Amino acid sequence: MSCDLAYILFTPYTIARSRTGGVLSRLLVRLDLELVGAQMIAPTAEQALAFAESETAFSSPGDITARMKHDYILRTFSPSNGRRHRVLLLLFKGQDAVRKLAAVAGPIFPERRSLESAKGESIRDTYGDILYDEKQPDKIEYFEPVVFTPNTDEHCLANLALLSKFLQTEPNLVENMAYENPDAIERTLVIIKPDNWIVPSSRPGTIIDMFSRTGLRIIGTKIHQMSVAEALEFYGPVEKALIDKLGPKAGENAVRELESKFSISIPKSDADILARTFGSTFAREQFYQIVGFMTGVRPDACPVEDREKPGKSKCMVLVYEGEKAVDKIREVLGPTDPTKAPAGTVRREFGSNVMVNTAHASDSPENAKREMGIIKIDSNGVHKIINSFLLKA
Repeated sequence: MSCDLAYILFTPYTIARSRTGGVLSRLLVRLDLELVGAQMIAPTAEQALAFAESETAFSSPGDITARMKHDYILRTFSPSNGRRHRVLLLLFKGQDAVRKLAAVAGPIFPERRSLESAKGESIRDTYGDILYDEKQPDKIEYFEPVVFTPNTDEHCLANLALLSKFLQTEPNLVENMAYENPDAIERTLVIIKPDNWIVPSSRPGTIIDMFSRTGLRIIGTKIHQMSVAEALEFYGPVEKALIDKLGPKAGENAVRELESKFSISIPKSDADILARTFGSTFAREQFYQIVGFMTGVRPDACPVEDREKPGKSKCMVLVYEGEKAVDKIREVLGPTDPTKAPAGTVRREFGSNVMVNTAHASDSPENAKREMGIIKIDSNGVHKIINSFLLKA
């Protein structure tokens, strides 16, 4: 029986070169598997060694790429000068997950190949490289495999066990950078909303790719199902804004519609009451729709005892770090209304309306901190997913 949970690791080079979005797009559109977990990790020297040794231990006899992969992991996954490097871990679930992931990642060809032989069919064929010394045909000058994924089910189980042990004590946010001016560094939260996950598409990866032009670093990520309680708190300020701004206008429109339909003139005192009550009801309904969109459950249809439970809709959460992080991300995201967003922004490209607008980004460092607290950015469910699977395997 084949493994129905498999991992793929994005190399530090892939992340540093902002190829994360492009590789993710390939995975999402070419796999009939579900992305169930994501975590940015920073391997220790011991963890890097364990991964490196697994490449040789679980390689087929005569596989001449095993030593290449072993040496690469040991060299690039290990800390340098005391600094650990970012590696992105993704978990995919579905039938025959190991084989399917390996097929999309693509093989490593150790032999010399002409430029014309590269077709871009796999992730490695598109983003990877093997360069040889012109004077020493058997010497490899440069090797970049882009991603690592298991060769066999046994290999997958062994490395999932390694990851499980490692993740027990690892934080969800990677803090591995010493900045020259730390006071100027901000963190901001991005949520790739549920409308991007309804059907398999390249949109989540493309959105990440668009944000990469900010030059900011992704220091944390997770797949999240926002609970109704989280959404009510997260979007709480929006409810008041809707009532204050949208309510009066909606109420006035309602009064005009009633007067027109019934050919009557409503006294001002009654019109004021109607505008106020209907306006508030209308604004609150818009708020409930936002919560329902983000969670898959309307708050007025959710029993109180179920409000803390994970919602039915999936999103991807990312934390970006760098100077002016909030403004840089919001500039690429575009305004709330996609129809008013400039060309080349995320919301203009993928948004539908003010609610289904493809992504959220914090509007201030203070709000970023508040929002990260609500969705518990310091915790990640990847460890639990792996442990649950290993217990059944």
